[in-house]
Amino acid sequence: MTIRKACERDIGGLGRLLEQVLEVHHRGRPDLFYGGVKKYTDEELKTILQNERTPVFVAVDAADEVCGYAFCVFEQHIGHNILTDVKTLYIDDLCVDEQCRGQHIGMALFAFVKAFAKDSGCYNVTLNVWACNESAKRFYDACGMKPQKYGMETIL
Repeated sequence: MTIRKACERDIGGLGRLLEQVLEVHHRGRPDLFYGGVKKYTDEELKTILQNERTPVFVAVDAADEVCGYAFCVFEQHIGHNILTDVKTLYIDDLCVDEQCRGQHIGMALFAFVKAFAKDSGCYNVTLNVWACNESAKRFYDACGMKPQKYGMETIL
């Protein structure tokens, strides 16, 4: 397995995994997430892949097939009234192909993202995880992540 920056030839593999992760969210919260769709169109993926502020990394097998990804976003609040201007790498999405789970690909992707963030001068790495996604919460706990804040709701 190799981890590298994603490029246009990875769009098909990214799309396949985006559908998988959306199905997890749809099963957990069908009131909020549609099923049978993917998060980004191919055109949106091309734009994301070209933007230095939104790095995307893929784990690929020996045949260069995508078996995992990490979509990231650089965040910084320069001149904000209450927040310090630390540079953060936010993991917008991290997914390992259902057929490849248990091979520590997610841990390798997470370690790669952390090293990339550190080399990029980031203070921290952050992400959000849906409360209905217990396996993701366990995974991020195993990665050493700690809660930073809680998002709460009341359904009316």
